[in-house]
Amino acid sequence: MGKLSDQIKDTIAEVRPAIIATASKDGIPNVSAKGSFRVLDDDHVVFADISSPRTIASLRENPNVSILVMHPKSMRGCRIWGKGEVIDSGELFEQISKEFADRNIEVKHVVKIKVEEAQESF
Repeated sequence: MGKLSDQIKDTIAEVRPAIIATASKDGIPNVSAKGSFRVLDDDHVVFADISSPRTIASLRENPNVSILVMHPKSMRGCRIWGKGEVIDSGELFEQISKEFADRNIEVKHVVKIKVEEAQESF
């Protein structure tokens, strides 16, 4: 079984945006809302970078990431910790870029996160 429970997967599918927290190698924090955040498989989540240069710069220096997904009315949600990988080409990049191209949105990068820990918050 992967790190992501069915309950967490359902929460991620229902709630937008996810809040992504990163930090530079010097520990300077950054937080960004991601409407494209979603489950890739049982151990990975992914989001498209449309315009988040600080998030990408932080991830290139320090791959550690923390994610909060919280439904605003029910306060049901989850927290995820993992390591992010910035992807600039390849099958996953092309697949996600194509989804956004249909809406005339250019994807600059795709971030794939290997989930190290996931916790339901209910």
